Amino acid sequence: MLNHSLGPELDSNDKFESMRIVLLLSFNDLPYYLKPCFLYLSIYPEDHLIERNTLIYRWITEGFVKQKVRRTVEDVADSYLNELINRSLIHPVQYNDDGSMKLGRIHDLYRELILSKSRDDNFTATVDEHNKLWPEKTRWLSMHGMLGNLQVKRSVTKLRSLLTFGVADPQSLSCISQVLGSSRMLRVLDLRGAPLNMIPETVFQLFHLRYLSLRNTNVKVLPRSIGRLKQLEILDLKQTYVTELPVEILKLENLRHLLVYSHVSYSYLPYNCSPGFKAFRGIGALRALQKLVYIEATPGSGILKEVGMLGELRRLCILKLRKEDGWTVCSSIQKLHKLESLNLKSVEEHEILDLSYLSSPPPLLQRLYLTGHIVMLPAWIQDLNSLVKIYFRWTHLTEDPLKYLQDLPNLVHLEFLVGYTGKELYFEQGKFQRLKLLNLDKLEGLRQVTIGEGAVPHLEKLVIQRCALLETVPTGIEYLLNLKVLEFFDMPDEFIMTLRPEKLGADAWKVSHIPEVFYTYWRDGCWMVHSLKEKEKNQISDQSGAVTRTYGRRNSL
Repeated sequence: MLNHSLGPELDSNDKFESMRIVLLLSFNDLPYYLKPCFLYLSIYPEDHLIERNTLIYRWITEGFVKQKVRRTVEDVADSYLNELINRSLIHPVQYNDDGSMKLGRIHDLYRELILSKSRDDNFTATVDEHNKLWPEKTRWLSMHGMLGNLQVKRSVTKLRSLLTFGVADPQSLSCISQVLGSSRMLRVLDLRGAPLNMIPETVFQLFHLRYLSLRNTNVKVLPRSIGRLKQLEILDLKQTYVTELPVEILKLENLRHLLVYSHVSYSYLPYNCSPGFKAFRGIGALRALQKLVYIEATPGSGILKEVGMLGELRRLCILKLRKEDGWTVCSSIQKLHKLESLNLKSVEEHEILDLSYLSSPPPLLQRLYLTGHIVMLPAWIQDLNSLVKIYFRWTHLTEDPLKYLQDLPNLVHLEFLVGYTGKELYFEQGKFQRLKLLNLDKLEGLRQVTIGEGAVPHLEKLVIQRCALLETVPTGIEYLLNLKVLEFFDMPDEFIMTLRPEKLGADAWKVSHIPEVFYTYWRDGCWMVHSLKEKEKNQISDQSGAVTRTYGRRNSL
C-alpha cells in the first residue's frame, strides 16, 4: 500500500503530475450527482473498510440521493455505489451472497485527491492527535483515534456530519460534547465505538438529525427525549445494551431503519444469545419503516398483528415466538410484499415455529433465517425463486430438507446448525446449480453425505463441524472442481485421520484437488488450526503442518 507521504509527493514531485492529471480527469468526468458521494469518502481513515449499508445510509441522510419514480432512495443510492465501483473508484474486498459489495476500500491515490478537493471546498476536515484544528466552514468533521483533552476553539455552526473512528479514550468525550453543543444543524451523527455509557443530552437538541448511530457503545438506556428528533430516519443501536425503547419513539414518523440488537456468533453459544428489544403497542404507526430488527414477540401485546401494517418493510426479525403465534405472524408476513430478509426465532429451542399458515410468501424474499423447532418444512419454500441464502438453526428437521431446496434457482448459501436429525443428506444429480457455500454444523445423527453427479457444481466453500457420527467425507466431493476451501471443525480424530496423506488416510486423495483444507480441534484450553495442505508440502522434510493457536472457550450448545 502507498504510505502517508503520498499526498505531499503528489503536490511536489513532477513524476506524479501526469498521474494527478489523470485522477482529476476521472473525477471531473463524474456526473454531478456522484461527485459529492465520492468526496464524502474522504471522511474515512486510510485503508479503512467501507461498509456498504452504512455508506448508503449516510449518503441518503446527507441529502445526496434524490428520490426517483418507482424507486426507493436506497435503490438509487445503491445504483450510485455501483457506478463508482464500475469506474474503479471503490474496490470491493468482500461480497454479499447476492454478489453486491459488502465491504470496500478506496485506493490511496484517489483518497489523496478527494482529501485535497474536500479541504479546498471546506467539505471535510479530520481531527486526530496530529491535527487538532479545522476550517470554520467545515461541513463534515471526522475524528480519528486518540484526541486527549482537545479543546474546541473553532466554530462548528456549519457542521452537517460528525463521525468518529477509533475514538476510545474517555478524555475524547469532552471534545465530542463541545462539538455537539454548538452544532445545531447536524444531520448525521455516528459515535460508534465511542466510550459512552449514556447518550449526551445535547444529542436530543439536534432537531435536524436524520442519522444516529451509537453502535458498539456501552449505552444501556434510550431516553424518552428521543421523541424530539422528529426528522430521524435511521437509529442504529446495534451492539449496545439497549433492550427497551420508550413509547416516544412513535413520534419519529420518518424512521426507516430501526436496528436494535446485540448479535453474536451462534456456534458454541446458547440458544438465546442474541437479545433484541421489547416492542410496544403502536409500532404499526411507523409506516415508513424498512428495517425492523430484532423485536421480541410479547404475549398479548398485539405486536405481531401490527407488523402486518408496515408495508414498506424490507428486513424483519422477530424473536421469542411461540407455537400459538403461528397464525398471526404468518398473516402479517403475507402482507409484506416488499420483504427481502426474514428472520424468525422461537422462544426456546424446542418451541415449535409454526409456518404452516403462510400460503403466499413475500415474492422478493432473498434471505431466510429460521431458528426453532419445525415439524415439517412448508411447501411454499419451494416457491422462493429470489432466495439467495437460507439458515436452519435448531430446527430439528426429521425429513431431508434438500428436496424442498434443490430447485431454487438463485440459492447460493445454505447452512444447518442442529437443523436436521436424519442419517443422510443426498444432493440429487444436477441439483443446487448455484450453491457456493454449504455449512453443516452439529448434525448429530448424520452418517453420510452423498453428492450426485453434476450436483453443486459451483460449490466454493464447504464447512463440516461437530458431526460426530459422520463416517467419511461427502461421497462425490472429488468431482467438485470449483471447491476452494474445505474446513473441518471439532470433528473426531478418527475422521481426520482418513484425510491425512502422511498417515495413508483412505480419503486423502478425494480432497487432494482442493487448494485449502483445514481442520480445527480443541487442545489444552485453545483451538488448534491445522492445514492439511501444509502437511503435504512438508511431508518430505518430516515437518509438521502449519498451526494456528486460538484461545477461547469451548461451550456446548
